[in-house]
Amino acid sequence: MSNEKKLLKHELLGYPRFIIYQQKELFRFTIDSMLLSGFIEVKDGVKSIVDLGTGNAVIPIYLTLKTDAEIYGVEIQKEVYDLGAKSVKENNLENQIKLFNEDIKNTPKLFKNKEFDIVTCNPPFFKYQASSKINKNDFLTIARHEVKITLEEIIKVSYELLKDKGSLYLIHRPERLVDIISLMREYKLEPKIVRFVYPNKEKNANHILIKGVKNANKGSLKLLKPLYIYDEDNKLTEEVLEIYNYGRD
Repeated sequence: MSNEKKLLKHELLGYPRFIIYQQKELFRFTIDSMLLSGFIEVKDGVKSIVDLGTGNAVIPIYLTLKTDAEIYGVEIQKEVYDLGAKSVKENNLENQIKLFNEDIKNTPKLFKNKEFDIVTCNPPFFKYQASSKINKNDFLTIARHEVKITLEEIIKVSYELLKDKGSLYLIHRPERLVDIISLMREYKLEPKIVRFVYPNKEKNANHILIKGVKNANKGSLKLLKPLYIYDEDNKLTEEVLEIYNYGRD
């Protein structure tokens, strides 16, 4: 069966005006991307955004609901990049979103004449070791484990891409919070906002959202109220539904 026949063509969750292409065996975006997209604040005056490890371009597509700024996406896996390119074209967003099939580590050279207001990244969460329990699917392994790039490399590249006082937005796992804050400070991306995400009020946090600002003064870290995915009836909370339906007509 050809890859074309395996393609899944979906509405982007609560946004019937947007189509997203996915592939069951290859790549499908998760709630992580939506949570990060909802967390990103795009103020007036933002001119350019780059999403590192963009996958099938769900974050760039979502961000078009918030801004008219130019948005770039970088994805190392050609087959996954193709899904994103197809989705961008389907939604007639080629004038606003530009995708590149490139290694994140090469982006400072790729964008050597450009400084970004915002860098976003939903990175691989898990450190990779020879003993790591990895997925048999190479595409998912690269998406979930630090095989092609490490957390430190992502933060270093983000600093190089951002203009002074530009913002990095990440979603990650709580167990990596100390690593993230330490690396952000090492590379002069001062942590300014942290939010913990919980499956529900009875369980421990399983994600964190964090914003760092390039060359900002140290201190003044703001810890936002918790974000709960499900309520007591195991239904999506109103806040999560709002993220899913942001900008819906």
